[in-house]
Amino acid sequence: MSSIDFVVDNDKTISVVAAQGANLRVKAIENQVDIYKFMGKMMNCGGYGQCGLCLVDVVEGGENLSPRTDFENRKLKKKPDSYRLACQTMVNGPVKVRVKPD
Repeated sequence: MSSIDFVVDNDKTISVVAAQGANLRVKAIENQVDIYKFMGKMMNCGGYGQCGLCLVDVVEGGENLSPRTDFENRKLKKKPDSYRLACQTMVNGPVKVRVKPD
């Protein structure tokens, strides 16, 4: 089992337990963690890895996540290396992520 700490509003943390290989976006939705900004709520692709709107910033535990996909590398090439798309990210250990980064 792994733990995921979702940092929301830059100060509140929501901690959840996840099985090895759990999808970050799915765990956020299952635990009512809002990962989308305003437009993302209306226009997201539903987790199929096509829109790039489920952006998170990995604060700790990046080594416990699956490697970036080719789509992530293309979509996030101008973003910091710590940014990931939640729908493309599998959790394999403890991790802390900030939702809705600037």
